Amino acid sequence: MPDFAASTVRMKVPEGAVSLPVRVPETDLHVWAAEAAARRVGPDGDPKLLGALAAELREAAADSRGRGPVTALSYVPEPRLGELARIELSALVADDTYPAVTVDLLRRFLAAPTADSYRPPEAELRTLPAGPAVRVRHAYVRDVGRDGLGTIMETCAYGIRADETWGLVLLTSWQAPVHTDTLCELTDELARTVRVTD
Repeated sequence: MPDFAASTVRMKVPEGAVSLPVRVPETDLHVWAAEAAARRVGPDGDPKLLGALAAELREAAADSRGRGPVTALSYVPEPRLGELARIELSALVADDTYPAVTVDLLRRFLAAPTADSYRPPEAELRTLPAGPAVRVRHAYVRDVGRDGLGTIMETCAYGIRADETWGLVLLTSWQAPVHTDTLCELTDELARTVRVTD
C-alpha cells in the first residue's frame, strides 16, 4: 500500500453538495441517485425535477468514479438548476518517474497547457494548513461541433504537497462562467479546510 493510505484526509463539505459514492464500487447508482435527489429536493418534490436530478447525479457519480478520487462532490446549491460544479479531491503518489512530490512538480502537472486550453493557465503559490501548495486556474474548450464552437470548461485547482512521497489535488470544474468568481472563492475556502492526519 502507498504511504498515504495510512493517513486520514478530511475536507469540509459545502452546503448544497452531494457526496458521490466513488469509493464504494458495489453501490447501485440508480438506487443511490434516486435517494440522493429526494434528499436534496425533498420527498414531495416535482417528479420531473427528481428524475432529472437523479439522472444527473448518477452520471456525475459514474464519471467521477472513473478517475478514482479520494472524494468527490456534486455541488447542487439550487436543485432545479442541476449540478453547478464538480469538486474532486485526489491523491498523487511518488513513483520511479517522479520519486519526490514537490510544489513545482504539482505546478507543472496542473499548469501544463493542452490542445484544449482556451487560455493559458494561471498559477500562484499558496500556503495551506495541509502544506505548501499551488493554485491553478485553467479553461478548456470541450465538445467542439462541426461549426467549430464548443463549451468552455473552467477549473480551479490546488496541488497540495502533503510530504515528499505524495500530494493532493483539489479540483473544482464548471461550465457556467457567470459563477466563476463564486466557485473560485468556494475552492479557496475548501482548500483551507483540507487536513491530513496520520
